Amino acid sequence: MKNNDELSNSLKTWFSALVIPLSLVVAICIYVFILGNGSNFQGGDSANGPLPGNYLATVYKGGFIVPILMSLLIIVLTFTIERFFTISKAKGKGSVTAFVKKVKSAVANNDLNGAVEACNKQKGSVANVIYSVLMRYKTLENDQTMNKDQKLMSIQKEVEEATSLELPGLEQNLVILATITSVSTLLGLLGTVLGMIRAFAALANAGAPDSVALATGISEALINTAFGIGTAALAVVFYNVFTTQIDKLTYSIDEAGFSIVQTYAEKH
Repeated sequence: MKNNDELSNSLKTWFSALVIPLSLVVAICIYVFILGNGSNFQGGDSANGPLPGNYLATVYKGGFIVPILMSLLIIVLTFTIERFFTISKAKGKGSVTAFVKKVKSAVANNDLNGAVEACNKQKGSVANVIYSVLMRYKTLENDQTMNKDQKLMSIQKEVEEATSLELPGLEQNLVILATITSVSTLLGLLGTVLGMIRAFAALANAGAPDSVALATGISEALINTAFGIGTAALAVVFYNVFTTQIDKLTYSIDEAGFSIVQTYAEKH
């Protein structure tokens, strides 16, 4: 079981390390070969203006910041899907609330085997922690070398240690979503500033302003702003959703652990 967990954590680490560079490569390919396709532009050349109503070309005109922002968006979507499956798996096969109630009832009735069986059926992070605590509970019942206070401390310590082993797996990659929330906004602003510089440079030309350069500069400003804000919004929403779900799982673990400790204190 421990080896499987270590292998799973190792695979998740490699996955996280590969997602970022692969996302950048995919974003660059989309930017160059799809958005920058000559058929999207006047005269079949990406150096010219976009065809009327062609949004792919308009996005392309956002400049070199666009593929970076696109890679951040791909990263957000990838880790959102990955966290969704991970947290769903951590919840187990049934309702976590119903499972915790069942375990508390079984322990209160001194039916430890029933509680263990419920953990085996439920599976997931909450069940793993409670199973570990129940095993400690059963071991301490036959231990004559420790007094009651020491046994209670041992059970509480098992709750804390088992929880600390499960939580890092649930929180993995969330820091990336939190970071992208700020980084994408800043990159969007950077693209906006660069676009406005280009637009004002076009206006500063002697005589008639360069309309193509002016349009390109405005497109660069607006596209980067939209991409940056949109990506940041998705990242912060999913980050808050996942942290809320993790907090609920943690609360369920704490509730079950406290109940087991209190039950042991009452019955021994």
